[in-house]
Amino acid sequence: MKISFHHINLVSKNLEELNNFYNNILKLDSIPEQQFPRTEANQNKGYDGKIKFVTDGNIQLHLAEKDLTVAEKNKKHINPVEKGHIAFRTDDIEEFKTILNKNNIKFADYGTTFAKEWYQIFFYDPEGNIVEVHQFINKN
Repeated sequence: MKISFHHINLVSKNLEELNNFYNNILKLDSIPEQQFPRTEANQNKGYDGKIKFVTDGNIQLHLAEKDLTVAEKNKKHINPVEKGHIAFRTDDIEEFKTILNKNNIKFADYGTTFAKEWYQIFFYDPEGNIVEVHQFINKN
């Protein structure tokens, strides 16, 4: 199983201001939203907040609209768009879930709730920071 750093998610009540900061002050490049197909959200599931994506060419920042209702709406104990999170990609999400279970680390299994091509889980590190691990799944 391989794990690699993928992105940092920052949340904001003013997404345009945050995006403009990273584009215009730090000169990061925008990534087209079409590269991140999202799962459709409704009143009972998902996340329909605005998201922008920027990169320095190596690392991505995912800038998301803050939504304090996501965990409750999805019946999970972790809200990845309350304060943001750090994300890693794996090539074997099931093996990684086994590692978490063996270490008694509870996780929120969101599956493809947010992204059509990513299977995502979220958990807390020892300091209470939210960590995402996801696997790319090609649904084509």
